[in-house]
Amino acid sequence: MYTLLKQEGTARRGEFKTVHGTVQMPAFMNVATCAAIKGGLSAYDLQNINTQVMLSNTYHLHLRPGDETVKKLGGLHKMTGWNGVILTDSGGFQVFSLAKLNNITEEGVVFNSHIDGKRIFMGPEESMRIQSNLGSTIAMAFDECVENPAPYDYAKASVKRTTNWLNRCKAEMDRLNSLDGTINPHQMLFGINQGATYRDLRIDHMKEIAALDLDGYAIGGLAVGEPAETMYEIIEAVEPFAPKDKPRYLMGVGTPVNILEAVYRGVDLFDCVMPSRNARHGHLFTWSGIINIMNAKYELDENPIDSECDCPVCQHHTRAYLRHLFKAKEMLGMRLAVMHNLYFYNTLMQKIRDNLDAGSYEVFYQKYRNILDKRI
Repeated sequence: MYTLLKQEGTARRGEFKTVHGTVQMPAFMNVATCAAIKGGLSAYDLQNINTQVMLSNTYHLHLRPGDETVKKLGGLHKMTGWNGVILTDSGGFQVFSLAKLNNITEEGVVFNSHIDGKRIFMGPEESMRIQSNLGSTIAMAFDECVENPAPYDYAKASVKRTTNWLNRCKAEMDRLNSLDGTINPHQMLFGINQGATYRDLRIDHMKEIAALDLDGYAIGGLAVGEPAETMYEIIEAVEPFAPKDKPRYLMGVGTPVNILEAVYRGVDLFDCVMPSRNARHGHLFTWSGIINIMNAKYELDENPIDSECDCPVCQHHTRAYLRHLFKAKEMLGMRLAVMHNLYFYNTLMQKIRDNLDAGSYEVFYQKYRNILDKRI
């Protein structure tokens, strides 16, 4: 259940109550694709860096170790040791981006596994059953992800297919939640707004799925190569038609400035692999901009990554040491870098919430929108 606590312009400060805890929003979900953060962080590390929500991937966990295996192990919470909120994506994006597609029909998608080439079928019911086996707090509806730019007629047909699939997801989740032996009988369902970059398709689709009274609503199919301004325009177009009493989730976004801009336009929830991926290559976020720890100027630098950061890494280690770890190809370097970047993101969300609480988000937004993506 979502409660809107305060609003400044379109920006929203809310909280979302679930069976696995209450999420203070706006929030960023830390991405644990295969039930682990790439870079060597465990569920227990996530608790120490103020993570609220962990996101795991339906497609990858279905292939390995298998969702039936995860269910036998008690679900994702028991398997990983994470006791907070978990969102699982539907597998749709990975099916369309990673796998070799064979056929898309109204029933679902036949594809070849990117691991071993095995032929697999996934449709709305299969995605819901996999996510039920994983036992996540929030399941995402199975949708079709089209490439941008997409022809208008194809995008329109794809939206219709996604809506049909959403109705089937809802029916199947209701059935699964009623069964004995379901790991999480309180599992929630978020629908996904699609329509490529066409305002009319996006608006019509949001109106249509809003009528289904789902637990939350996502905006999908963006941040896939289109200009950032186009993404912001789509958010502005659909926001008035998204239910006010449900969370809004912008999928796969993004940079700190993307988040500032999307919060400004009424989005509550985010996820992205970028902060951990960048960290593994030595690109670290600070309150003054982005640094590349591999640069020679940090060889003798005894300062923390960011003097304004109180993460475990900045409290105990220097830039010089971190640079050494990367140059020596020590695994610890990646682990510390990922820990810092995710802490930075979680802290960014806390500062956003604090400023919304204080009625000063406009000032915070104007100050940092021109700083946080700057390369130092």
